[in-house]
Amino acid sequence: MNTPMPGHVSNYLTFFSQFRKRFETTGAIAPSSGFLAAAMTRFLAVRPPGQPVRVLEIGPGTGPVTNRILQLLQPSDELHLVELNPEFVSLLKQRFDSELDWIKCRHQSTIHQIPLQEFSSSSQFDFIISGLPLNNFPAALVDELVTAYFHLLKPGGVLSYFEYMYVRPLRKCLTRGSEYQRISQIDERLAQQCRETRIQRDHVWINIPPAWVQHHRAPAG
Repeated sequence: MNTPMPGHVSNYLTFFSQFRKRFETTGAIAPSSGFLAAAMTRFLAVRPPGQPVRVLEIGPGTGPVTNRILQLLQPSDELHLVELNPEFVSLLKQRFDSELDWIKCRHQSTIHQIPLQEFSSSSQFDFIISGLPLNNFPAALVDELVTAYFHLLKPGGVLSYFEYMYVRPLRKCLTRGSEYQRISQIDERLAQQCRETRIQRDHVWINIPPAWVQHHRAPAG
C-alpha cells in the first residue's frame, strides 16, 4: 500500500481545515483529483510549442491544479495565481520554496492575494483556469466574476472552470424562496455564457464528487 507523502498529507489537512472554516469560498468538498486537473488544463496541454503564453489560475487552493499547470509551463511562459485565502497563499508559497517542480517555475510565477474583481494586469491572458465555487456565491457576484474572466482573457483565449455535476438542478428542486432565486439566476447567467462562448464540456467521473469542466473561448476581436 502506498503511504501518502508528508507534504501531501499537510496539503490535505490544510484544505480540510479551510473547508470547515470557509466553505462558502473554499467550495470544493475534497482537493481536485489528477483527472480533474488534467481536464482543467486540456487546452494548455495542446497549445502550439515555442510560443510564450500567460496563464492565470484563480482560486488555486492547495495547488492540485497548479501542480499540473507547472508541468506544462515552458521556460518563457508566465503564471499568475489569484488566491484570497491567506492559509492557502502561505501553503502555495511553501510549495514554491520546497518542491522541485515548483521551485524550477518560481521565477515565472506570481501569487496575488486579492479578490479577482480587484485584480488587474497590464496584459491579458491566453489561458484562465478557475477553481472558484460559483454556485456558493450571490448571483450578482457570479455575474461580476464571469465579466472579469472575459475582461482578463485575450481574444481567442481559453477559460476553463469546473462545477460539480447536477448541483444547480438539485438545488433548484430542493430549495425555495431567496435560495431558489439565487440558484436560478446563477443558472441563467452561466447557461447564457455557455450558449455564447462554450467550446467543450468534459465529464470527470473520477473526482469527489464527479464534475463538469466547462471550456470557453473568448470571441476574437
